[in-house]
Amino acid sequence: MTIMDKTSEYADFILRKSQLGGLHGFDPLWMPEFLFPFQRDLVEWAIQKGRGAIFADCGLGKTPMQLVWAENVLRKTNRPVLILAPLAVAPQTIREGEKFGITVTRSNDGQHGGGIVITNYERLHHFDPADFDGVVCDESSAIKHAKAKRRQEITVFMRKVPYRLLCTATAAPNDFFELGTSSEALGYLGFEDMLSRFFKQETKKDYLGWGRAKYRFRGHAAEPFWKWVCSWARACRKPSDLGFEDDGFILPPLREREHKIGAGAVRPDMLFSLPAVSLPEQRAERRATIMERCEAVAETVAAVDGPSVSWCHLNAEGDLLAKLIPDALQVAGSMSVEQKEERLIAFQSGELKRIVIKPKIGAFGLNWQHCSRVTTFPSHSYEQYYQAVRRCWRFGQCKPVTVDIFTTEGEIRVLENLKRKSAQVDNMFSSLVAHMGDAMKIDRAMTFDTEEEMPTWLHQ
Repeated sequence: MTIMDKTSEYADFILRKSQLGGLHGFDPLWMPEFLFPFQRDLVEWAIQKGRGAIFADCGLGKTPMQLVWAENVLRKTNRPVLILAPLAVAPQTIREGEKFGITVTRSNDGQHGGGIVITNYERLHHFDPADFDGVVCDESSAIKHAKAKRRQEITVFMRKVPYRLLCTATAAPNDFFELGTSSEALGYLGFEDMLSRFFKQETKKDYLGWGRAKYRFRGHAAEPFWKWVCSWARACRKPSDLGFEDDGFILPPLREREHKIGAGAVRPDMLFSLPAVSLPEQRAERRATIMERCEAVAETVAAVDGPSVSWCHLNAEGDLLAKLIPDALQVAGSMSVEQKEERLIAFQSGELKRIVIKPKIGAFGLNWQHCSRVTTFPSHSYEQYYQAVRRCWRFGQCKPVTVDIFTTEGEIRVLENLKRKSAQVDNMFSSLVAHMGDAMKIDRAMTFDTEEEMPTWLHQ
């Protein structure tokens, strides 16, 4: 082996260690006119990448983008492509496909006739990964939690599928753990390897934490981390993040109104209410004030002429809201998948005027631009709050959206935590977009025009 061969081999070794290289796809075979320029840019990148993620905000057209991606994989391989979607999103995707001339068929039991097939995440166990050459995870935050059964099931299913695409509006750029699970599902660096490479475990309380472990960036790792993420993902909250005009993608006003109900629950050993600090105290506060909070929500919703959605977190909240709000129906966790989908579709079509639901059931993937009134109770999950609001406040919404947030004096710290996370997400997303701009300029071929200094042992 010559010195030049050894030099090239060593350079390839360094590139592999950087975790930045790799195009596993192909040049697009079909790029339709209905895609906006920024959508076309994202789809072309995803097809050429082969295994990638598109983190595009609500209403930016992830459905047509993933359908065009799937159609290209189908034409390239002549093998089926599977789309995994949240509840009630499958019929919505099929209608979108019909609008764009892309055939999508639904399967609930694993039986299919080829082409582009869609099913719910809850039914993945019926399917055989060997049947497919492509998989799309719509609202891929379903694989967020490292130890969750669904995340493990999806990762194993996708492991040997050649072409993979993750699509979500909330990649939670402040939640690095989710980025690790997404990378692992795509076949890149695993989340534990990500932690060991870019992060250092700490015990201080002011660092980001997952479970009991606390982590912070290693001293050298912040910039390499974002470059690594941008090697397999693209993100945008508006077309201008990718260098395009925002015409047609400007959101109407969002009005968030806070309502403090009563004085909060008073502990037996206290003379007056104090903000709940621990999670048990916050849960106790929430349960003690269910009646007051739900009555306030019902009074607000009763004055609304058009459709409304009322988000809740406790079963008791949902049951009581369904009783107090006129003409409201609840989508409850105890219902069958078919019952949940029936009510979600009825609300989306306008047949049902008022709906009561938990974010973890219906806050992902659904288009509710026909609704501009939202009520909710605060929680510590920024993702759930963001997704719940964005069902209605999304591109395509023509009216200002009003979100009424009902809390008590005792839950004030929960609301403060939600606001803190919102600001953190905005800052972190800006960093991701900035590094993405730099990453898009990088020549992945990495041609070398200067001679490298070789270690002496390579000459032997």
